[in-house]
Parts: sequence; C-alpha cells; structure tokens
Amino acid sequence: MTIDVSEIPAGAHLINGQWLQTGEVAVSSNPARPSQPVGEYSSGDASVASDAVGAALDTKVSWRDAGFKQRAAILERAAVLFEERADELAAILTLEEGKTLGESRGEAMASAETCRYQAAIIKMSSESIYPSAKPGETIRTLRAPLGVVGVITPWNFPVLIPVWKIAPALAAGNTVVWKPASNTPLVAVAVAKVFQDAGVPAGALNLVLGPGSMGNSLVADDRVDGVTFTGSVPVGFSIRDTVTARNGRVQLELGGHNPSIVFDDADLDYAVPMVVNGAMGSTGQKCTATRRIIAVGDVYDELVDRLGAAVRELRVGDGLDPETAIGPIVSTRARAEVAEGLDKAKAQGAEVVATASIPDTSDCYFAPTLLTGTTDLDIWTEEVFGPISTVVRVDSEDEAFALANDTVFGLSASVFTNDLWRIDRAVNELEAGLVKINAPTTGSELHVPFGGEKQSSGHAAREQGDTAHDFFTRTRSVYINPGRPRP
Repeated sequence: MTIDVSEIPAGAHLINGQWLQTGEVAVSSNPARPSQPVGEYSSGDASVASDAVGAALDTKVSWRDAGFKQRAAILERAAVLFEERADELAAILTLEEGKTLGESRGEAMASAETCRYQAAIIKMSSESIYPSAKPGETIRTLRAPLGVVGVITPWNFPVLIPVWKIAPALAAGNTVVWKPASNTPLVAVAVAKVFQDAGVPAGALNLVLGPGSMGNSLVADDRVDGVTFTGSVPVGFSIRDTVTARNGRVQLELGGHNPSIVFDDADLDYAVPMVVNGAMGSTGQKCTATRRIIAVGDVYDELVDRLGAAVRELRVGDGLDPETAIGPIVSTRARAEVAEGLDKAKAQGAEVVATASIPDTSDCYFAPTLLTGTTDLDIWTEEVFGPISTVVRVDSEDEAFALANDTVFGLSASVFTNDLWRIDRAVNELEAGLVKINAPTTGSELHVPFGGEKQSSGHAAREQGDTAHDFFTRTRSVYINPGRPRP
C-alpha cells in the first residue's frame, strides 16, 4: 500500500507557525516492513525546544485574550478536519506504529469527537457565584489559563492521546509546546497540521521532534508553567520532581498492571472474547491492557481452555491488511524487552498455555501468549508492555479482590460476574481509576474522567471530560465591591 503524504511537511518542527527543517536527519521506521522506511524527519535538540517555548511565551497573551468563541470555532474546524483526514491519518499511524487500520482510524475519529466536545465545554459556564456578608458585593470564581504548557506524549496512541491533552489546553487559553515520541514523528506532524489548518494561530501550538533529551529540555525550562505527560513511571517521576521544584504543575498518566477477575457465575461466551481483547488488543501495547487474569474457583480450567483457544485463533500480521487483528510491536527494541519478560517468566516456572502464529517478515512480530502460573512470577507484578497475560487461580472472593489490589498500580480493573453483591464489592473495593463490570480493562469514553490511582497517575486532575480543564486552568476567587454608596 502506497501512502501519499506529499501535503504534509515531512519531519518538520512547527515553531511560531513555520515548518522548520532543523537538526539531524533521522528515519521513521515501519515495524511491519523494516525494509520500507516511512520517511525522514528532523531530530532537534535543546535549542529547538527553547525556540518553541519562546514562541509559546510570545503568543501567550494574545491567545488568552482571543476569547472562548474564537477558540471554540477553531476546535470545531479541527474536528471536521480530523474526520475528513481520518483515512490519511490512519494510514500514517499504521505505517509508523503498526496497529491495524481500523484501530488507527478509530483514533482519528475519536480525536474529532474530542475537539468537538472540548469546544462545547468552553461555551458553558465555568464560574460559581457565592453570597457575601457585605451588602452589594459579588463573589465569583473564574478560570485563568495556566500559561505555557509542555505536552509529552507516547507512541502507542500517537493521535488520540495528544489530542486529549492539546484540545483542552488550547480551549482553556494556554499555548502549547508538544514533544511526541520519536517512534511516531510523521503522524505527529499530520496532527499538528490539522490544528494549524483549523486556524490555531502561530505560536499557540508548537511541535518539536527529537529524542528524549529534547523532552528533558522542555521539562527543565523555567518558562513552562505546567507539563502533562503520558509514559513510564521512572520518567514520570523525574518530570514530577523537576517541575514541582519550581512550583510548576504536573499531570502524569503512567503504567498499569490491570487485573480481570472472572467469577464462577460469569457468562464465558461473553467474558472470554472480552478478556482476550483486553489482553491482546493493540498488541498489548496499552497502559490499560489486561496483564493479570484472576480465575475464582472451579471456573479456572474451563476459562484457561477457552482463553487458550481464542489466543491461538488471533490473526497476527501487517496492520494494513484488513484481515489482521494484531499488528507488530512498535520496534525491535520494544520487542526484545517483551521477549525478555516472557523468557524470565518461563524460567521462573510459568507455563505457556497458548500462542498465536506470527509472520516471519519482520523482527517486530511477537506471538500473543497466554501463561498460567503463580503470584511469585515477576511478570505478575511487573508490567511487560506486550501481548502477554497470566492466569492465576484463587479459591475465594476475598482472595480475588485482595490479589487484584496487590500492585503498585491502579489504572484499570474489571470483573466478570452476574452477582450484584460482587459487583457492589468491585465498585467500592477495587483500587483503580477505571472499574469495569463485565467489560475489558481497556476502553474509555472521552466525556468521562480518565486516570488511575497509586503509581498509575499523579495527583493532578484527570484527563478527558470536563475535569480536563482543572489541570489547564487556575481558579481565581474575585470579590467585586461597588464601593461606598452614592449619597
């Protein structure tokens, strides 16, 4: 399949409205077709990041003063462009990241919906009125933009996660410097082009391409008022320490080690495909993926048999092939890390129940794998970012809930049961930001707050929904007194 990206400034930084080819030339790779690079891009350095922050700072006041009506109109136009360019965005995304075209197109369409939703949110009142003890005085709150925001995003959802962050940041009147993952630079350019063509003025959204060191420069810049980051726990904690040291604001969405509990009253015809999709979908490269499967009581044997059969039937291949269900892992380096995690689990006594067949056309393919074992396995407590999930048996309901919570993470958890008392326990006892009942650990609605507990998220406001603006704004309490009464 040949993709025409001639209309997109390939591999360029966007700084103050200009597409700039600055820095060393790097190559964006296709994990499904290593011999066919997607394209070249400019890999910048700290000076490029500094220039972008300067442009955002220079534009901060004018974009703040543009008003909600202009900002909403721009986001509404962006929504239309995301829909019109969905096929183009999906093709570039699949070429760079490897996921299926259907999943990639879904990101583009969800991005359109996100922009439209955030445009609607800023048309609503965000103020509160309070009574005053003084006659004639009015007390109100208002939201002021945070200022210059650094946005650092991962490669596994290279269209949707950036839009989750950029749309509410712009809607609230902030200017943005965006540093995407270096695995997916060209689709980042295509996303930035959507916002530019929608009318985001020069300097309000800036894009810089490059290695992680460029992100470090962005985080360390004292002119950046806040940083929103999705990625690994160690990097997230480092960002937190750097930004909070200057009293900046930080939003973190980090790892997950998500459990699905399957009880003996579950409808396995319904539950098994849900669990497999949660574990193996998107090649397991989701922070919400199902890493741990807890089978309660006698359901264990049948559940393992059914899960194994479903895993063996998964079609692994090039994401451009419409028959493909599971694409490659994003890079050979990422694949090696997943393979290392599997080898370690097997050495510790994990049993491989089932694997899917994979093509031999790329070193990035990895067979979706179902394991059984015990809670002593490192893979039971440590996140391995690929299509591997482990089943463990427990004997009681109490043990199941305790084991589900026995992790440093708390992003997502699911339960499969028809028992209302168990459902009530799950809702109230599972330590996760997303609790799913008879549904996979993956998936969320854009108008609903998204985020985790424990090490899965920081203490800042949630992403998505109307709560997204809590991070990107400062709340001010305003007392308006008319002064002395007229004679």
